[in-house]
Amino acid sequence: MTNFFKALQTFWADEEGATAIEYGLLASLISVAIIVPVGLVRDDLVGIFNAIAAAL
Repeated sequence: MTNFFKALQTFWADEEGATAIEYGLLASLISVAIIVPVGLVRDDLVGIFNAIAAAL
């Protein structure tokens, strides 16, 4: 039973996976920060490309 508690304490103190979670959260925040502005200017870009296509 002592080995179980020792293993549980080791697992609880291990912070190696926390770094991966932090990087995942950071990547998701960056992607949201990119997607939101692109979504806001999407209509303007569609209008510009339609004007170019009509001119051609």
